[in-house]
Amino acid sequence: MSGKPLRINKAPPQTLFQGECKLPCSMPKSEPYATHPSTTPDWRHAVRKYQQPSLRKGLWQITNTLGPYAAIWISLHFLLPISWWLTAPLVLLAGGLLVRVFIIFHDCTHGSFFKSKQANNIVGYIMGVLVFTPYSFWRKEHALHHSNAADLDRRGFGDIPTMTVQEYRSSSTWTRLGYRFVRNPFVLFGIGPILMFLLKHRLPPTQKATASERSSVQWTNLGVIIMAGAMISVFGLLPYLIIQVAILAIATSCGTWLFYIQHQFEGVYWERNDKWNYVEAALKGSSFYKLPRILQWFSGNIGYHHVHHLSSRIPNYNLERCHIQVPLLHAVQPITLRESIRALRYRLWDEASHQLIGFKDLPKIA
Repeated sequence: MSGKPLRINKAPPQTLFQGECKLPCSMPKSEPYATHPSTTPDWRHAVRKYQQPSLRKGLWQITNTLGPYAAIWISLHFLLPISWWLTAPLVLLAGGLLVRVFIIFHDCTHGSFFKSKQANNIVGYIMGVLVFTPYSFWRKEHALHHSNAADLDRRGFGDIPTMTVQEYRSSSTWTRLGYRFVRNPFVLFGIGPILMFLLKHRLPPTQKATASERSSVQWTNLGVIIMAGAMISVFGLLPYLIIQVAILAIATSCGTWLFYIQHQFEGVYWERNDKWNYVEAALKGSSFYKLPRILQWFSGNIGYHHVHHLSSRIPNYNLERCHIQVPLLHAVQPITLRESIRALRYRLWDEASHQLIGFKDLPKIA
């Protein structure tokens, strides 16, 4: 970092009423607090040029993602009559590409992938069908995640369920069992994600949702039906279902793991609302997951999650360059693939020690 210390000012607290997050109207929902005058201007000036979308980069990323993904499905069609075993490597590869498709979808929800709002919406809806996710509805939920990340008083919006030690100890036996079930790795990274993308995303949202959000679920469901019908006519019902579910299972498991390690790691920042501030939540509450180059490509650079949470207006293809060229970001310590495995043991947040712990650590805590 440069000799000049990083100034971190507390952002104004939000108010939470019955699950509704009230954002000041002057702030863009996709990047809460980022343009509020009470936040430090230093980081905003430093990252501004990386917020500019590139039509060339965006189109190339779509091409080098959807092109191979389509080629794999074509190859699967010709390989199936020969042997199911030949399809396994391609299914695995397709799962990785679907993660990359989701990153494009994700950037579109932030309005960062293209300069044009209409282009972001069109591409976002199309990618949403491929990843079985309603565009407008998920966009709102994810915006809430960004405004609430690392705030203990505003959990439950698009994040991994996390209880504090005190909450867990004061809960009923059934609540504890339910929490242990949800936090079990086989559920958290296996059954849970595939059920959410296949079933939960098909259901209409609550009455609090806007007409646009409800219609996004309906239009996405229609798109999924059309896509599935076309593929079934080519592959047959059972082969298509097996392949599609397998690809989606791989993608959702990997994607959930990425999301988990982005906010559940050793030394992570969590605070109560009155002590929470935007910059620390971004730089200390979101990880720098340093992946091997090939995995970084498949995950659309989302390992630079600290950069993304500092400014969600930066498209994924600019995240790495921003991290390298902005000195204040160099203080964020990377997490390697090997180091990230240790995060599997984390289950609860201990407010006394300000750290995540496992269930086995509970007896040691007074």
